Amino acid sequence: MPSTTLPPLSSRGLDIGKILLFGTVATGALIGVPTFAYFYDYHPIDWIMFGMLYAITGLGITVGYHRLVTHRSFTCPNCVKGLLLIAGGWAIENSALRWAADHMRHHAQCDQDSDPYNAKRGFWFSHCGWIFLKDPNRDNRWTSKLRQDSVVVWQDRYYLPIVLSGLMLPFVVGLMANGWIGGLGCFLLAGLGRTFFVLNSTFCVNSVCHLWGRQPHGNSDTSRDSWWVSLLTFGEGYHNYHHMYPGDYRNGIHWYNVDISKWLIYGLSLIGMASSLRRTTARPKDRKKKNPSNILPTP
Repeated sequence: MPSTTLPPLSSRGLDIGKILLFGTVATGALIGVPTFAYFYDYHPIDWIMFGMLYAITGLGITVGYHRLVTHRSFTCPNCVKGLLLIAGGWAIENSALRWAADHMRHHAQCDQDSDPYNAKRGFWFSHCGWIFLKDPNRDNRWTSKLRQDSVVVWQDRYYLPIVLSGLMLPFVVGLMANGWIGGLGCFLLAGLGRTFFVLNSTFCVNSVCHLWGRQPHGNSDTSRDSWWVSLLTFGEGYHNYHHMYPGDYRNGIHWYNVDISKWLIYGLSLIGMASSLRRTTARPKDRKKKNPSNILPTP
């Protein structure tokens, strides 16, 4: 339930640009996708593109935006970083610069009013409502270190063309395979529909994983583990561990944890495309204190 001690949301203005953007994505996914299926149906290439782009963009967020840029859990060559940030940009979750700044603030001020997606305001606010409101707590100090990364700055500068290229790619593939109708169908399913599903799977980490689930690694904040959210988000659902040890490149630390993001990072390290993988070795059974500063990036 929302906390009664937090300032009212009525004091925040609406972000009209984001309302229009995500309203268009949601309308296309919830109305356009089934309407097209009723009249034309989808081709196998549309479903293949949907699956491929869901994985590519999802991993761009989890590996690129989250574990690489925000928490610096590993290092990699700029060419690999650039590809990861392009993939993350295709998810339409803001540039890596803005995304990482918000997420660092979430860790440092979790469950407080300055937490961008404070779960104490309820499910809908932490899931997606926070996006549609102006944030009075945004502070440029959270972007200061991020602006020292030339690849992050480059992706922020060219974020709009990156987003448009991610939407145009399925249209072009569909067009080449099945003509103009095929292009429209692939755009709806693998463009707007895929974006809608990637957004909501990511949002589940902010909402579901702060409201329901287990806290096996610590209870100093509302973070929780959810194995089924991990299936949707390539490992991000082991959120309680991540909040206790945010610098670790793994979220699911056991061999049986489905954490595709850690497997990708480890795989990159085997071929020399990633290095300096950070692991937490000492794990007290139950932590009562806040995350130590040596594993949480500071602004």
